[in-house]
Amino acid sequence: MRSPVPGTTTAAGRAAADVTASLDCVLRPRRVAVIGASRTPNTIGHEIVSNLVGYGFTGTVFPVNPKADSIRTLKTYPTIGAVPDPVDMAVITVPKQHVLAVAEECGQAGVRGLTVISAGFREVGGEGVERERQLMEVVRRHRMRMIGPNCMGVLNADPAVSMNATFAPSMPPFGRAGFVSQSGAMGLSVLDYAKEYGIGISQFVSMGNKPDVSGNDLLLHWEHDPSIGLVLMYVENFGNPRKFLEIARRMTRTKPIIVVKSGRSKVGARAASSHTGALAASDALVDAMLSQAGVMRAESVEELFDLAMAFSGERTPRSRRTAVVTNSGGPGILAADALERVSVELPELAPETVARLKPLFPEEASLRNPLDMIASATPPGYRAALDALLDDPNVDSALAIFVPPLGIRQADVAEAIASVAGAHPDKPVLAVLMGREGLPQGKAELHEVGVPAYIFPESAARALSALCRQREWVERPAPAVEDLRVDRDAARRLVADARAAGHSRLGEVESLALLRAYGIPTAEAGLARTAVEAVALAARSGGAVAMKIVSPEIVHKTDVGGVRVGVEGAAAVQAAYDEIVANARKAVPGATIHGVLVQEMVTGGRETIAGVTRDPSFGPLVMFGLGGIFVEVLRDVIFRVAPINRRDAADMIAGLRGAKLLDALRGSPPADRRAIEDVLLRLSLLAEDFPEIAELDVNPLLAFPDRAVAVDGRVLLSPS
Repeated sequence: MRSPVPGTTTAAGRAAADVTASLDCVLRPRRVAVIGASRTPNTIGHEIVSNLVGYGFTGTVFPVNPKADSIRTLKTYPTIGAVPDPVDMAVITVPKQHVLAVAEECGQAGVRGLTVISAGFREVGGEGVERERQLMEVVRRHRMRMIGPNCMGVLNADPAVSMNATFAPSMPPFGRAGFVSQSGAMGLSVLDYAKEYGIGISQFVSMGNKPDVSGNDLLLHWEHDPSIGLVLMYVENFGNPRKFLEIARRMTRTKPIIVVKSGRSKVGARAASSHTGALAASDALVDAMLSQAGVMRAESVEELFDLAMAFSGERTPRSRRTAVVTNSGGPGILAADALERVSVELPELAPETVARLKPLFPEEASLRNPLDMIASATPPGYRAALDALLDDPNVDSALAIFVPPLGIRQADVAEAIASVAGAHPDKPVLAVLMGREGLPQGKAELHEVGVPAYIFPESAARALSALCRQREWVERPAPAVEDLRVDRDAARRLVADARAAGHSRLGEVESLALLRAYGIPTAEAGLARTAVEAVALAARSGGAVAMKIVSPEIVHKTDVGGVRVGVEGAAAVQAAYDEIVANARKAVPGATIHGVLVQEMVTGGRETIAGVTRDPSFGPLVMFGLGGIFVEVLRDVIFRVAPINRRDAADMIAGLRGAKLLDALRGSPPADRRAIEDVLLRLSLLAEDFPEIAELDVNPLLAFPDRAVAVDGRVLLSPS
């Protein structure tokens, strides 16, 4: 792909600029009207006005209520049309039956953005669906942007804006995180705990039903917003996952994204006729997309907080080599175990580091990694030990664990950790403060200098691993654009001929021909309509052959005696042909018999499976896994959203639980992973070029030390 010409703007850049400008009206408004403002405490209309005033909104607030003269000392107006100044955003809190009329009035008054708190729309079904459709008609006709309906509002903690247009009871500390939530309750929880967990929030948006402004819109906006350095998301569904992948993959190179996605249930797995389709459960697709985009997936709200704390600072370690310092052996061992599970290394300390530590601690101390200073360790001991560890050339981050013994204050240890962390800005420090007394003060001390503090070692280990993954993602070189030579015309003819004949799938011969057209090596095969043709085809192969019945009514060929392997010699081939056809006619009377596939025998190699399927939301997907029991029983497969690049293909192979089976085993050379990557890249291109292909299996795909060969292929066409 060519770089844009200097002085020009790419389509993506123009789209981002347009979205940023259009969302400023709701994220950085200067004049806000609250329609449905109320003098009654504990009502939404009252709380939003109170939050705007109480937290020091730097713009102007216009309460709209025809039955009140003033609210919170602010003059009120009977309608939005009576407000004397242009309004950037109107917060609508009126009952659902009045929302359409109020939205129309806002449009006529020139309001640029709406935040609709009111519920009773698509989320309730029935009339609510139509009500939301009509609301969107109003929004589009007046070219407004809308957050909600059925949301809790928006917030911008930047002191230059200081806008809390939500009914949340508190304002979070200002920081670098943009947070978007599909759940109002989840949003309230994060805002409530943000201060305790040391998570600074720049902007918060409760999306609600999101018929207009979506998570993708917010990502485009935040991508170019310098106040946002981290994105937190709670999502229940991705409205346009392919667009999310496009934006997030670009954005995570500069700004980490952490997602909690609800719904890991297998209930959403759809039925399909092929291995590939049956294996593509909805949550596996979410994992695939997030992995491709470099997005961190938090398994729980707790983990979201843990990772958000780690990323609230701006430090990432240069490598996965870390050191642990503790005053208690047990937590140190727990930390070591947890770090090993997430592939974070605990290297041996340099001899000069050990020599530096030896005079500082009693003989009972363990001067290894983890470094156990024992219970007598003091705050100065923590300072000296941590300073030595961070000076070690083998260490690029540190985890400091404190279990409070008698006589030592947690706040003093936190101060020692904070002072050393500040002196080593190039090496991240995480802390684990396991005592309750003094915990809030200790955590606050650490958070102020960018040191995330946790209660348990496992939480800190997860967070450190996430920091390492982010650094590795950012440093990955961009894959080169590859020119894959394919014969699209030949492939197009194969698909068109099957369509014209009214077939829902390609035959075995055509399926293999389609793969060959896209440069995928296949076992040589031909269709024999008579025993004589079978003998001729077998002779051309120069060795033993496999023979399979070809009939649209017979899918499971082995079950009907329709397969013979290792057939060699003219007489044996002729006998096998006659037997296969007879078995098929006996098992499925009246079946259409096209003939027998005669295919060269390909033996050896590691058995794998590759394929393509389509999802209504995610579009074409590429699948790879180990064959045999690994796919049938263990379902050891990986999906990626097409199109994929070589890096994606390599990640698919490496991501299998049984990936080591492709390595050198018992003296046999490893499988050619690059050849497998080539097959996956070509399947991805095939899926993109031909939306008519609903599902495709290459099973087995045999991987050899020098090549990968497709032995069998099945191609299912979409109904239309």
